[in-house]
Amino acid sequence: MLSDYGWWESYKGGLPVDKEGNPIPWVTYPFIEFIKDRLNKNLEVFEYGSGNSTLWYAKKVRFVTSVEHEKIWYEKIKSNMLSNISLNYIELDYRDDYSKFPLSLNKRFNIVIVDGRDRVNCLINSVNVLENDGVIVLDDSERESYAEGVEFLLNRGFKRIDFWGISPRIFFRKCTTIFYKRNNCLGI
Repeated sequence: MLSDYGWWESYKGGLPVDKEGNPIPWVTYPFIEFIKDRLNKNLEVFEYGSGNSTLWYAKKVRFVTSVEHEKIWYEKIKSNMLSNISLNYIELDYRDDYSKFPLSLNKRFNIVIVDGRDRVNCLINSVNVLENDGVIVLDDSERESYAEGVEFLLNRGFKRIDFWGISPRIFFRKCTTIFYKRNNCLGI
């Protein structure tokens, strides 16, 4: 089973990839299986944290805007970005520019991926840039330190679907969660 997902390739290479070596997000495999066929070229994604996930989403949606806080990582990956990706570097400052970056774009997104730092504040700010049919995805949602952000979304009428499982390079159970409302872009 691990070889079906490319887990060994990810483990050996140090980056999340499928069995053919193509980039995939560093989230749970059940989440990837669920969302991969629901994505389409009409969707726009905002992503906190960038990398192989940025490339994976860009191949499946119209446009990806990503913000990265690690300068060395940003410099390393920016040369691999596709034409439908806007990769942005913002220095990490909790509760400030990093988590508020999508607000400065005056744009709305169908999907907001929260997989960087300052996740509670990123979740809070995400609701202000979501399209009416938008969804928010939180990786590592099982972590107690993100409970305040999860509660914030639930108190604003979002429902949740948890996707428990292993992920590339990681051999313990973790959770990736989709927060959604009725009539959303993923048809949940």
